[in-house]
Amino acid sequence: MDVVAGQLFAGISQGSILLLIALGLALTFGQMGVINMAHGEFIMAGAYTAYVMQQVLGSAGISLMVSIPIGFVVGGLLGVILEATLIRRMYHRPLDTLLVTWGVSLILQQLARNIFGAPNVDVGSPGWLQGSIRVAGVDLASARLFIIVVSLTCVIALSLVIRFTTFGRRVRAVVQNRDLAETVGISTRATDRLTFFIGSGLAGVAGVALTLLGSTGPTLGTNYIVDAFLVVVVGGIGQIRGAVIAAFVLGLLQSIFQYTTTASMAKVLLFIAIVVFLQLRPQGIVSVRSRSLA
Repeated sequence: MDVVAGQLFAGISQGSILLLIALGLALTFGQMGVINMAHGEFIMAGAYTAYVMQQVLGSAGISLMVSIPIGFVVGGLLGVILEATLIRRMYHRPLDTLLVTWGVSLILQQLARNIFGAPNVDVGSPGWLQGSIRVAGVDLASARLFIIVVSLTCVIALSLVIRFTTFGRRVRAVVQNRDLAETVGISTRATDRLTFFIGSGLAGVAGVALTLLGSTGPTLGTNYIVDAFLVVVVGGIGQIRGAVIAAFVLGLLQSIFQYTTTASMAKVLLFIAIVVFLQLRPQGIVSVRSRSLA
């Protein structure tokens, strides 16, 4: 029973990491249909933000809490700059957008190497996040519990913003019908830019959280970007609720596969499961409902 509970926690922990990474991607991909391969580098920027703040502030506990909002702003600003300079010129050209943002990701990786050096850097964890908490005979890593809390907090905050704010209503209108939204006076340009800021900012928060699990390097985001896109596609394009479900389901499946096989074979089995699922339900777990004209 302890082994099962441990694997369940490992799956939930893995799912929370995938969710935190994919949340911003689901927002931007769903609204603008942009395949942003540089999203992983916004994660990297958030991680390096945590490193810089720790060098400045010294205290690991204070620097971590300060790094979360600053990482959000850093990731958001990078997203806005990318959207304003390149992406806005390539809407409705997904292949061009993919290639351009992939090139931007390589540039940002090299820039990180030039600034911070090739070796990875370590960000210390505060004392209250070191070790584990024993619950019902199972040791739960404090750092992973913290990431779960941060992930769920971001989901709740984003859901409230989308559901109850003016910005959220504009986002929903643009997603459902961009042309009609423009005819009623909604500035789709401003909405796109703010959406990109929030989506990229969430990637920055994910980067700060990932420093609790390992070292930070220029290719940090590359290790997660494919999994993030899989979460978005399986959950349903632009569906936050679907992304939440998909992240935890994929996290649990990966944990189960890793327990019964090896890590590399678990990844293969997970890809096979995703392909089979998308063959049966190509629209994803949650799809947009619309009225039929028939």
